[in-house]
Amino acid sequence: MHILLASTSPRRQELLKLLGLEFRIVPPNCEETFSPHLSPSEQTRQLARNKAQSVANEHPEDLVLGSDTVIEIEGKLLGKPENMQEAETMLRHLRGRCHQVHTGVAIIQQATHVSIDFVETAQVWIKSFDEHTLKSYLATEESLGKAGAYSIQGEGAQLIEKIEGDYPTIVGLPIRRTAKVLEQQGIVLPNRVEDIYRLKPYANWKDF
Repeated sequence: MHILLASTSPRRQELLKLLGLEFRIVPPNCEETFSPHLSPSEQTRQLARNKAQSVANEHPEDLVLGSDTVIEIEGKLLGKPENMQEAETMLRHLRGRCHQVHTGVAIIQQATHVSIDFVETAQVWIKSFDEHTLKSYLATEESLGKAGAYSIQGEGAQLIEKIEGDYPTIVGLPIRRTAKVLEQQGIVLPNRVEDIYRLKPYANWKDF
């Protein structure tokens, strides 16, 4: 049995590596489509399941992990901006306000009928940044490919006033809960989760 990560996100790969696990990356074969009847939280759960299932269908003996992250503000979902204009609109909408970051995780091993999914949520408060700060951040083009058009582990940290909840959840993979589920499936983790959270060895984690 292998552990397969159904994601091409460098951030999720880096976070999963913190556990010391050996895993393979298998890009999911599914479209990222949103269902209007689902809440943002349930939407990210469904997207994570779709990703994991698309890989599990081709690798039934392996343990597959899929994940997805979305932003919710006032009950509405924000995904990834398709261009810089959309990124600017998103950041203006988030400016000076609190929003929720939902990360869904699905773990599937088809041959043994393992099918687990969950959602972790964190709160993020964005500063009332000025136009110069906004334009400077947009110029980095870091917004592209990021839910909500910012990256907490990158230059986007300057836009954040405070967070409440799990930092890795905001980055894209809730390490503590993911580790617990993997251990329940008999996976031995080379690195202790409590040490990871004590040392905070990822990007600017210590700043939060």
